Amino acid sequence: MSFGDFFLFLFWSYLFIAYLMVMFQIIGDIFRDRELSGGMKAVWFIGLLFLPIVTAVIYLIVRGKQMSERQVQAVQKAQGDADQYIQSVARRANPAEQISSAKGLLDAGTITQPEFDRLKVKALA
Repeated sequence: MSFGDFFLFLFWSYLFIAYLMVMFQIIGDIFRDRELSGGMKAVWFIGLLFLPIVTAVIYLIVRGKQMSERQVQAVQKAQGDADQYIQSVARRANPAEQISSAKGLLDAGTITQPEFDRLKVKALA
């Protein structure tokens, strides 16, 4: 194998991997889209099986903008879910704040001493 053959192999490998990435992105978008009917999803998928490059180009032209919008929405939802989870863990992770809050409820007469003791044990666990 010559030096030129090696670089030609690298070039074709790069194109093949890029092709696979585009195909998986399109297939993921087809099944992620809630507005697209099941029959149309099947048509796009079958088109990708039998005429992959032509169908991929048509899909990107026709639905490319919506594809990027759905991707942005998915990322924003995932970020929001992660932020919400982190905040809930942070709230649970601060026992002094939980005990202080429970003490305020006890002082206000909202909870009884045994309830306060249970909340304190739970916060310190």
